[in-house]
Amino acid sequence: MLLYSMKYFSRLFVLLTFVFPGFVFLGFIFSGFIFSGNALAIEEIDAVAIIVNENVISKNDIEQRLQNIRQQLQQQDKPLPPEKLLKKQVIERMIVDNIQLQMAKAQGIQIDDLSLNKALEGIAQSNRTTLENMRQVLQRRGVAFDAFREQTRKEMTIRQLQQRIIYSRVKVSQQEIDIFLEQQKQSGDTANDKYHLAHILIATPEAASPEEVTQALTKAEGVIAKLEGGESFSDAALRSSNGRNALKGGDLGWRGPAELPPLFLSAARSLEKDQHTKPLRSAGGFHILKLIDKKTQQHIVKQTHARHILIKADAITTDEDARKKLEQVKKRLDKGETFSKLAAEFSQDPGSKNNGGDLGWASPGSFVPRFTEVMNTLKNDQISEPFRSQFGWHIIQVLARRQQDETEQRIQQKAERALQNRKADEELQLWTRRIRDEAYVDYHIELDEDDN
Repeated sequence: MLLYSMKYFSRLFVLLTFVFPGFVFLGFIFSGFIFSGNALAIEEIDAVAIIVNENVISKNDIEQRLQNIRQQLQQQDKPLPPEKLLKKQVIERMIVDNIQLQMAKAQGIQIDDLSLNKALEGIAQSNRTTLENMRQVLQRRGVAFDAFREQTRKEMTIRQLQQRIIYSRVKVSQQEIDIFLEQQKQSGDTANDKYHLAHILIATPEAASPEEVTQALTKAEGVIAKLEGGESFSDAALRSSNGRNALKGGDLGWRGPAELPPLFLSAARSLEKDQHTKPLRSAGGFHILKLIDKKTQQHIVKQTHARHILIKADAITTDEDARKKLEQVKKRLDKGETFSKLAAEFSQDPGSKNNGGDLGWASPGSFVPRFTEVMNTLKNDQISEPFRSQFGWHIIQVLARRQQDETEQRIQQKAERALQNRKADEELQLWTRRIRDEAYVDYHIELDEDDN
């Protein structure tokens, strides 16, 4: 049976003569959603499930993504929601991702192989494993590494698009930071307070009519009734939420006060653990929040006071010559010459040369990984052997170490970042809804009616 009208035939013929990457969800592995690719060549017309602007989502894409999200939920020992509700959430996520990838392509956003490789290494490191071991784990789970790699590229592409359109345009003034920090003091919150929240959004369109607002409120109240009747919050989020975290059961993770919209923060402060709110109205619709947990986090960091001498290769000095030159400096240090004198004479680091190579007190993450790795092996007053980083050849001496609480400057920086993220998250929610509403979406499959 033909599933399309003749007016779409020309467009479908062109689209289906190319190879399309599938957007196949596999689940939470290594700190994020993992996807598996599926190349589509010329498909049977009845394999077309949804047309999104100029792209196609096939039935096979949807079925594979459904299959893999079921696997992900089972691995997390989470109950499976009703099939049609899960399918509805997955399809909506695929549509929104597809729209964003098309926008990124139109803006010339591309993730090069070097950036992609660094991201993959970062995923492996954040999960305390190696890239090769991560590859083996994926293969054991039936995920082709090349497909995972390309889907990671797509996720990075979407994030870069959002950064360009939303995050880069959000500004935070010093006055906003000062007001926020003062409000924290008055409310009893500290910069180290963290809230673990789950969220359900019943969205309303932009410039919603009174009837649409009433309809959304009725649906939100229905969700509340089911929660009070014993339904789990994660099931309710999978069933009903229009939020970006719906497929995670609405889990927002741990967030500080500055990372929460005022509406959410006010509600979180009033909740006890495992309590949920009544529907909360915002421009985007009605929100239901659950407080999973709250904690006060101490940010004590181990700082290192070090100094170094850097010698770099250039058009005249080869890398080997730079190494040999630094070895001669090291021999002079071993004979008792002062580090600061030799740093002032030989170091090519303009930021520390005139201070005898002194780098001051540094917190974790201040230096490139290789520099940090060597520095962390040294005892106080010990001088390293020459080693190479991406900047050139170094010798380090560790002067002292200390445990240090956050400084006022760090609290200010943290508040600025959090306020920027909060503003951007609010804008992102509205923007995502807008691009979804404006997109051309043509269904070639039957969707079950919403039974919420």
